[in-house]
This record gives sequence, structure tokens and C-alpha cells, in this order.
Amino acid sequence: MPSHEENIEEAILLMRSFADRTGLTSDRPQARYLWTDAFAVCNFLELAHLTGERSYADLARQLVDQVHHELARYRADDARTGWTSGLGEREGEAHPTRGGLRIGKTLPERRPEEPLDQQLEWDRDGQYFHYLTKWMHALDQVSGATGDPRFNFWARELGEVTHAAFTRGGRAGRRMVWKMSTDLSRPLVASMGQHDPLDGLITCAQLETTAALWPRVVPGPDLRPAVADFATMVDGLDLGTEDPLGLGGLLSDACRVVQLMARGTFHDGILLERLLRAAYAGLVHCSQYGDWRQPPSRRLAFRELGLAGIERLQKNSDEGPLAFGSEKLHAQVHALDSYVGLRAAIAPSWLEPQQQRRSIGTSTT
Repeated sequence: MPSHEENIEEAILLMRSFADRTGLTSDRPQARYLWTDAFAVCNFLELAHLTGERSYADLARQLVDQVHHELARYRADDARTGWTSGLGEREGEAHPTRGGLRIGKTLPERRPEEPLDQQLEWDRDGQYFHYLTKWMHALDQVSGATGDPRFNFWARELGEVTHAAFTRGGRAGRRMVWKMSTDLSRPLVASMGQHDPLDGLITCAQLETTAALWPRVVPGPDLRPAVADFATMVDGLDLGTEDPLGLGGLLSDACRVVQLMARGTFHDGILLERLLRAAYAGLVHCSQYGDWRQPPSRRLAFRELGLAGIERLQKNSDEGPLAFGSEKLHAQVHALDSYVGLRAAIAPSWLEPQQQRRSIGTSTT
């Protein structure tokens, strides 16, 4: 495997290429896509941290600005114009996330009178909750890295509006919808993503935890009701999955919960125990039947790279509250030791330039 310094250099090359290719640092047309851009913001912030070069943090903030001015507004081929929130120009600038953000898909969203085409829907625009939570997380990371509370404020506004738009039902049966229209007025896909309530719970709790650092600077929305609502949904949710994308998400969520436990959130360890139990069961299956055993031409990088993060989870656990707390949770984290090698099985194939070129432009879901 490459050295730490070589990994940083490779990341720099990849992110510079991304910035040029998507119009962030070039005259090329902007190619904004919310899922990818959320990860890119975090990558730029980490490069700033690792290298000490402020230019990468500047790129993160520049990317946030581009995303808000592109995906928080209606498409150029839409009869509607302006901010999706319906706010005027000045107010929209101050509250860019109040109407949510578009996915950035190739095709416009399905019109109300059009029948659902399951296959075509993958390429149609609209809003995905699990993309929006990734953007909330990215905004919160910008606040943490820069000390500017505005980004956390925008993330909480996004959390408030999306909680209201994507949740359904009364006390007897709360649920969510998977995909909403660009203006959040109607569901496009009414089924619920398995881990959407989990994403909402962890992300909104994270935003509230960060907001507590600036209680009088930017008050903003109170997400505690959303946290309580998502927690109720998660209580009755089966978190288990054998899907590599969902399993990588569980590992990432476990890592975030460990970080939040160090800040006094999820301190009872119950959620972390559930995440670790579900992740372990999924890894047992994936270790035998994982997609990475297939040729790269039959794989998608974004679906499996989350499985390469077990070492990060273990590092956070060993340095954080689990090192001095629950022996049971600590043992659960290290029950994953035998799967640390997945990183060596997955990452090298996606470091090959040929495979990177093949995956560029691949639509994610």
C-alpha cells in the first residue's frame, strides 16, 4: 500500500482534477452533483488540515457557494426560476438552503401528470433525503474547520425544512419518503430508504451539538424535535443490510457516533451497539460475496469505498470515549479487526487511472 505522504499526493491530484473537470477552478460548465460535492467539500477541508495550505479550505467554501447557487435554484430548463425556497434574491442569499437542494441529475423531474418509470427515475432530478444529510454534514464540517457558524446555521435550516418535507404519518406510524420534487411539494418515490431515519437522527444531533458552541451568535432552528422524531423511527428500524453501500454507511455512522459520544451526545452507547452489531453481520456476508471480487468494469467505486473505513472507526474508538468507557463496545469495535484488510482489497483498483476515467460521470443513487 502507498505511504501516508503518497496518499496525500494522490488525493491532491484527484481533487485538483475534480475541481477542473466540474468547473470549480476552470471555465468548463459547472457540473454540480450534491452527493459528490458533499464528499468533495470534506476532502478539501481534510487536505487543508493535512497540508496546512489554506487554498484547500478556500476551495471548500467556493464549492459550497457554487452548489448553493446551482442546486438551491431551479434548473435552466425549468419554467420556474429563482431559489427553490421561493424567497427573493436577497433573502435567498441569506438562506440558501431553506428550500432544500436539487440532486443534480441529468433529466428534469417527472411532471405531476407523468406516470412513474422506475428505470428512468434514477436519472431524473428532484431531492433525495440521504443526499441532503450528506450536505448538512459537509456544511457542519466547514463551520468546524473555519469557525464560521453560518454554515452550521444553513445546515440546520436545511435539516428543519427536509424533516418537515420527507416525514409522514402520525404517532402510531411515522415514516419517510425517499424522493421529493424539487420544490418539496410532492413525493416522487414514496417508499422509504432503509437508513434515512438513521441519517436524519445522527446528522441533526450532530448539528445541534455543534450549534451549542455558538448559542448566542446564530440562534437558528431548533432541531431537537426532529432528533426526537427520527429517534422514534430508528427505534423500530432493522438496521441490518448486506448491501455494500448501506454497510459502508453504517460504518461511517458508527464513526460519527463515536465522535459525538466524545462531545456528550449518544452517551448511553445504545445506538453505537446497534450499528456495530448490524455492521458486523453485514461484513460477515460481504466478506464472502462482496462486489470487489468482480472485475472493476462491473463495479461502482462509490458503492464499496465506505467499507475501507474500518481503521478510522477503530482509531476514533481507541482515542475517544470507548478507550475509557464500555469494554463491551470496545470489544465490538475490535470484532471488526478481521475485516480491516478490505481496504487493501478495494482501494488499489480505484487508484488506477483507467478505472477512475471509467467511473467519471457514473450516476449515483
